[in-house]
Amino acid sequence: MARPKLRVGLVGYGFMGRAHSNAFRKVGNFFDLDREIEQTTRRSITDIFRREGETAFRTVEAQQTLSTLWTKPAAVLALGGGAVETAGIREALRDRAVTVLVEVDVDDAWERVRDSDRPLAQSPEQFRELYARRQSLYEEASDFRAGEIEDVMLAALGIRIEPGRRPEGDALIADPRVLELHPLELPEIHTVQAKTLDEVQRLWTELRISRDGRIVGYGGGTTTDLAGFVAATYMRGVPWTAVPTTLVGQIDAAIGGKTAVDLREGKNLAGAFHYPDEVIIDSTLLSTLPAEERRAGMAEVVKTGLLAGQELWALPEEQMIRACAAFKAQVCLADPFERDRRAILNLGHTFAHALESASLYTVRHGDAVALGLLAALRLSDLSTDVVETLLDPRPVPVNRGDAWAALQRDKKVRNGRIRLVLLEAPGKPVWGVERPEADVRAALDELIA
Repeated sequence: MARPKLRVGLVGYGFMGRAHSNAFRKVGNFFDLDREIEQTTRRSITDIFRREGETAFRTVEAQQTLSTLWTKPAAVLALGGGAVETAGIREALRDRAVTVLVEVDVDDAWERVRDSDRPLAQSPEQFRELYARRQSLYEEASDFRAGEIEDVMLAALGIRIEPGRRPEGDALIADPRVLELHPLELPEIHTVQAKTLDEVQRLWTELRISRDGRIVGYGGGTTTDLAGFVAATYMRGVPWTAVPTTLVGQIDAAIGGKTAVDLREGKNLAGAFHYPDEVIIDSTLLSTLPAEERRAGMAEVVKTGLLAGQELWALPEEQMIRACAAFKAQVCLADPFERDRRAILNLGHTFAHALESASLYTVRHGDAVALGLLAALRLSDLSTDVVETLLDPRPVPVNRGDAWAALQRDKKVRNGRIRLVLLEAPGKPVWGVERPEADVRAALDELIA
């Protein structure tokens, strides 16, 4: 599969329970294709079947499905159960979408549709025969199988949470320490230390892969950011796979297609959106993670929990990673290139990036995020207890003038005005918020020793 497709075809959506189907409707750019057909034709599905027959309906269904797949840049498409019987739809799904088979037991599916007016759900025998007949088509059309909304969001961005899964590729860009602890062999192996333009230049000249070759980024957020940027720019773009080996990477940095390098003037100032085909999250790689790196990763967990309004940090580790990754995937799917709500993921990061830049990147990202969350919560007039209790952030010794200058160069600044992500309450983020410059500078000063 080539990505970024950023369209999700849900096969079997209509057989889901009300709670799950309503959850999908909260995802940005959601299209229930049966409803789209009814709105376009101003007729019910039942009426089209009754007056013109199934063949005529399948023609209308194919036209609506293909139009949506070709004209919507990012969307979740809920397909009728019979859509995959049309070869043109199956082909378009392969080319234009990540297709997810929503797994529902046939008996549960019947119970959910038995009292509906679905034309092809008039008797349990007919329904079960139809369900069985379509199974091979469902499996042929689908890239992934899923039972919960989290599964679908992860599948949409190619995120596989599979301990022990090994990536396939042609050139490995790796953190040398990770490679020492967790050896991985690919035809080309390149180690990196920092995400700088000098490293990018070196990799451009060392790489020997062709345009259809695959890069694998293997390490923490620094490594996957760099590998993704190289993949975005080498030969005008080659496919890549991210294998994050830190907690920060597995729940945040490797997800969402952002790739970048740091400049002296600021963090991530040169970059591109280049979604990986696959993100492999292997929790066994965290077994060698130093305690300070795990603590740094928890800052992103707390950030995600504050945005979601859920105590994700209290979950067992594997559930915590899954929930955080799925939350970010859902936000990115609705706004893949950060033109709107995806900005909420920068909660605390305006301050964090300023501190990192002022320290010449000696301050660990997670530690800077923990401090940034303190500032964001203070400017939101909310309690900082959860950050102080779980993360215990300490002010860092950086030059105040350098930190303020870096903050003013933040990518979210518009017309010289600093725009922040704050919270009305946990679970209710707001973005593009302006505060008096004196208040913002005072909040930054509190983070500096």
